[in-house]
Amino acid sequence: MPKPEVAASYQELSEDVERVSENPTEEREEDMEVHEDSSSVILPAVFLVYQTISDFREKLKHPVMSVTYKEVSLYDAPGIAFYPGKAQLLSCKHHYYDHIPPLVNPGQPGDIECTTQRINYTDPFTNQTMKYALVVQGPRDVKKRELVFLQFHLNETDQDFSAIDYLLFSSFQEFVSSPEKAKFMKDCESSYSSWKFSGGFRTWVKMSLVKTKEEDGSETVEFKQETSVVNYIDQRTKPGSDQLFFVVFEWKDPFIQTVQDIITANPWNMIALLCGIFLALFKAADFAKLSVKWMIKIRRRHLKRTRQVTNHIS
Repeated sequence: MPKPEVAASYQELSEDVERVSENPTEEREEDMEVHEDSSSVILPAVFLVYQTISDFREKLKHPVMSVTYKEVSLYDAPGIAFYPGKAQLLSCKHHYYDHIPPLVNPGQPGDIECTTQRINYTDPFTNQTMKYALVVQGPRDVKKRELVFLQFHLNETDQDFSAIDYLLFSSFQEFVSSPEKAKFMKDCESSYSSWKFSGGFRTWVKMSLVKTKEEDGSETVEFKQETSVVNYIDQRTKPGSDQLFFVVFEWKDPFIQTVQDIITANPWNMIALLCGIFLALFKAADFAKLSVKWMIKIRRRHLKRTRQVTNHIS
């Protein structure tokens, strides 16, 4: 004689088979409900995956510019290359705390207390014209507001306007240590911009340093300048047709600005996000499947009771 549990199982199985055979339309409707619930879960997940990958590719194409500032008390002394032409350097001194003493015998040779070097090299753009440059060591101590004050003299000129060209490069020591100074200066002239200061004025140049990190890891240096120009009142007893040039170089502030492009797209973050999306998708699909099964079971019980009542009435 079979056990009661086995008999009950056979009975439930036979009832399910009967329901399938008696109600094929209901079974098709239940299958459609399962597919609809699955689609309602899958479509948002697919859209979220697509959006995540699109955002990642967009961030790769458009890196974000990052600007940082580093405070220093001493700069690496920059090099100041002057192209005086026929002008003559009369004096060069280092002063501190923005104080420049009154001029003594302007227009006459004075003390040259700066480190200077003279160099000749061919023009990097024509490779034919010879250029003469006077390279001077710039200020270092930004905390003490160190400055370099230079005076030039041009005896006579056949030009309507007189000016002296100059350019700045990042390290005077690199120039001194370079075994090929002519090539060094040609590279500097090709890489850096040049400026001018005019005769009959005192031009005050305040420098700031900007470093840019490239994608390949290299670093470029650029100088930014703020200039102020003050008219020079010539009080010499016999001012002639000569021109006097005065220029001051000083650091603007103790901050070195560093600029670099940062890619904010992190592949590990994207992978973790996609894993979370797929995990949530599987969990949601399992939950939807269980929910549908539970609803089907409830509906079958309801239909069973309805048929029983109908049979009883019949």
